[in-house]
Amino acid sequence: MKKITMNPNLLKNKTSIFATLALISATSISAQTFTDFQYKGNDKIYNDNPLKPDEFYSPILQGCYPDPSITKKGDDYYLVNSSFSMFPGVPIFTSKDLVNWKQVGHVLDRPSQLKVEKGGVSHGIYAPDIKYNKYNDTFYMITTQIAGGVGNMVVKTKDPAKGWSEVQKLNFDGIDPAIFFDDDGKAYIVHNDAPPKGTEQYQGHRVIKIWDYDLEKDQVVEGSDRIIVNGGVDLSQKPIWIEGPHLYKYKGKYYLMCAEGGTGGNHSEVIFIADSPKGPFVPAKNNPILTQRYFPRDRKEKVDWAGHADLVEGQNGQWYGVFLAIRPNEKGRVNHGRETFILPVDWSGTYPVFQNGLVPMKPKLKMPQGVQNQTGQNGFFPNGNFTYNDKLTDKNLDFRWIAMRGPRENFISTTKTGVKVNPMETNIKALAPISSLFHRLQHEDFETSVTLDFKPKSEKELAGITLYQSETFNYVFGVTKKDKDFYIVLERTEKGSSKLIASEKISLGKTIKFQAVGEKDNISFNYSLDGKNFKNLGGPVSGDILSTDVAGGFTGSLIGLYSTSSNDIVPN
Repeated sequence: MKKITMNPNLLKNKTSIFATLALISATSISAQTFTDFQYKGNDKIYNDNPLKPDEFYSPILQGCYPDPSITKKGDDYYLVNSSFSMFPGVPIFTSKDLVNWKQVGHVLDRPSQLKVEKGGVSHGIYAPDIKYNKYNDTFYMITTQIAGGVGNMVVKTKDPAKGWSEVQKLNFDGIDPAIFFDDDGKAYIVHNDAPPKGTEQYQGHRVIKIWDYDLEKDQVVEGSDRIIVNGGVDLSQKPIWIEGPHLYKYKGKYYLMCAEGGTGGNHSEVIFIADSPKGPFVPAKNNPILTQRYFPRDRKEKVDWAGHADLVEGQNGQWYGVFLAIRPNEKGRVNHGRETFILPVDWSGTYPVFQNGLVPMKPKLKMPQGVQNQTGQNGFFPNGNFTYNDKLTDKNLDFRWIAMRGPRENFISTTKTGVKVNPMETNIKALAPISSLFHRLQHEDFETSVTLDFKPKSEKELAGITLYQSETFNYVFGVTKKDKDFYIVLERTEKGSSKLIASEKISLGKTIKFQAVGEKDNISFNYSLDGKNFKNLGGPVSGDILSTDVAGGFTGSLIGLYSTSSNDIVPN
């Protein structure tokens, strides 16, 4: 087997270099220090459904954590998600009980692995698959990188928390690859692809292919590809977007599980069975095994778009499935994106079936036997209605802080008084790395604030916060300068067209506190010059542009600590 080459100290060294360069480049512009970040969720669904001691909430990862994949080594589970053009890429979490999760880092944490510098927010990393191979004690993460000419790729490691190898490009087209290790040590890759040229029957017609995989060369075996599913469960019904395949072996049979129907209102999960990993695969008669598409649109505590799942065996032989779904607000908006849910799976019969996956989903699940809910405690990721406070003074920022299209270390430096965001010569609308440190939006009713120490020297300088769905759909709320005066400004960008909502001249002291308050589909942007008393700017504005159903794409919204030296917002 190829030796895995990686240097766990590489990122730390680069961090120091990037921070030094960022400070040097910032000597001619104003310092912009953020501190005392606060985020609080207050969703009605959690207030109306308090947990009992033997319960936990699903989704297990709130906010933009879509396309989950899961694997197990010994007593440890590992889960990864799509990250698109976020940097670093592919967040990775670990758990011993499937309830309490800790983030241990990101799989793709170096520029050599992630080529998203010029990609739109929904380009980059799609549907990662993580699997542990017990025959060589190695973890594999395989995915499609829609950026930088990378395409399908694989990285691997002996320890998911200590860095991953450089990228190995894979020689096949299509998307959503997943790897499977058979009992005899052989390996295979399954993925979505277009049907053979000239055979496409309708829009959305796709196929699932399988390849032999050479573990020594880390490459598919040329000429070994075979179509194992054409179209979906029933080609005569013109099923669309068969994708996200995963292959399993259970009680001597091979199971192929796929998403079908597109990652929207018709999303579902379907299952096939075969005697060989190369088929022929026969669909179960009870498909789909997971979906939320059959129920009234106005149902209470709505969960929708369920699918794109992966299975893992839990304790005592109980199986579980992780999958993506959304929780739209009262207006059908999807502001916090596609999230990671979990359900127990009944595999007592021939086929696995998600328990309560074919009825309207509930926000609470029964705890696995012997597990204690520690979410939000002892380093475990929070869920439900939680408060997250970060002074932003730690030398190493929390893993939840990410950048867009490039390393955060390119533009930040951590200090004892807060994190300095050194402005780049790009603004929030650029298809390029931008100087904004992001935290995922995780609730529909939320309050977030941060204190900023900054005095702009010119109209080209701006710093503040952004609510960011993409480069073409976002809000910017910040402080800038016009002539000799300082101004608070609020700008809305929709479909790439920007409009000044409001501006106000202020007497700027040492610091200013920015606040955004979301309630259902409305957002209020407030500021305080004394750290206590807040004043609204622009009145409540619609959160519509932060929703997937308006802005398109595959991501949820982000809260950004934003700085630029290319400001184009002109106060009135």
